[in-house]
Amino acid sequence: MRLPLLALLARGPAHGYELKQDLEQMLGAAYPQPNVGQIYVTLGRLEKSGLIEGEEVEQSSRPNKKIYHLTDAGREALRAWYEETADEPRVRDEFFMKLALAPTTGLADRIALINKQRRQYLNTMRSLSKLAAAENRDNRIAQLLVEGAMLHLQADLDWLERCQEELEELE
Repeated sequence: MRLPLLALLARGPAHGYELKQDLEQMLGAAYPQPNVGQIYVTLGRLEKSGLIEGEEVEQSSRPNKKIYHLTDAGREALRAWYEETADEPRVRDEFFMKLALAPTTGLADRIALINKQRRQYLNTMRSLSKLAAAENRDNRIAQLLVEGAMLHLQADLDWLERCQEELEELE
């Protein structure tokens, strides 16, 4: 959450609730909605670390609000983040550990694990399809997020199929 908040502040000062709304609007319903409390805690940490500065702004009919802006150090942290590549592929996968260790425990059948995981992925794809249909067609960022998630799920489903084929050959 730290770096996305810095990225939003790079375009100009904002307060915490405004940042929450911006994230929700940009990423759509498929992205887990950030908790406003989490955003304010993160903003506090970013301020302590010198990446942002906050300024109290008086409001006549409401409590004061704090407006945050990016510091030079925050801008540098953001530049460094954009220079980094994402760590992929996923080789530390909890499901795969279950699959690999199931025979040693005798507590789970590997084919049953695959089928259960497959059902979960299919249910998630159905949910994402509904979200995509309901999502504002003008919000290409949200559409791309959903599309990417669905492509990852399809790849995971294909991989589950491959695992099942290999394991059935061993039996």
